[in-house]
Amino acid sequence: MQSDFWQQRWQNDEIGFHEGTVNRFLSEHWSALSPRGDETVFVPLCGKSFDMVWLRERGHRVLGVELSNIACRAFFSERGVEPTVTETGGFVQFAHDGIDLYCGDFFELQRARFSGVELFYDRAALIALPPAVRQRYCARLGEIMGPGGRGLMITLDYPDQAFDGPPFAVSDEEVHRNLDRRFDIDRLQRVRLANERLIERGLKSATGSVFRLTGNTYEGISMARHELPPGSPGRISV
Repeated sequence: MQSDFWQQRWQNDEIGFHEGTVNRFLSEHWSALSPRGDETVFVPLCGKSFDMVWLRERGHRVLGVELSNIACRAFFSERGVEPTVTETGGFVQFAHDGIDLYCGDFFELQRARFSGVELFYDRAALIALPPAVRQRYCARLGEIMGPGGRGLMITLDYPDQAFDGPPFAVSDEEVHRNLDRRFDIDRLQRVRLANERLIERGLKSATGSVFRLTGNTYEGISMARHELPPGSPGRISV
C-alpha cells in the first residue's frame, strides 16, 4: 500500500489531496443513497477529511481508516478536542463523539469489526492506489461492506500524458470491472475538472465521476456474467 510513501507525505505536510472543505460531490449526491441518520458510514483512507464532520453533523456515526498517525491526530486537534486513544486488533483507535478513526493498514481490517456498517464513502481512496493494488482494494471493500452495503465513490480519469500519480487515473470501465461482482453501479455525474495544483504538476485535462454503489445479492450471477464470453450458452445478462 506504499506505506512509506504516504507516511512521508504526511510527515512533510505534502497533502495537496486534502481539500480543506467539504467535497461538493458529497453534499450534492449523498441523498442518492437514501441514508437514514442512524446509519454508520465507513470512510477508507480517510486522512483528516472535513467530509467526516459533515457526515457526523447529519447524524451518522463515522468509522474511518487511515495509515498515518499524524492525520488521525490532526483531525481531532484541529477541532480542539482530545480523542480517546486505545490499541485494538493491531490498530490504534482515536474516538470522540461518534467519529472513530482506526490508524493502520486498510488490508488488515477484519469484517467483524465493521458488522452492521451499511454505508461507505470513497472520495480519494481508490484513486490514491496504483493499478496493482486497486483490484485488491475493491475486493476488500466488497468483503467489508457485505451484500447490503451502499456508498458513493468519486474517481478521477485523464488521458495518457506526462503526469505521475497519485492521484491515478481510474476509468469508468475499471470501476465496473473491479466492483460489479459485488455492487450494482450507477454513475450519477461526470464533469470536467480543473485543479490548479494538478495543473502545475502537468495534469492538463481530467474528468471526475461520481458513482452510487449498491451491494447486490447475486454475486454468483455477476461472476457468471464475467466468466462467460458474449454469446456463450448459459450466459446471463443482468
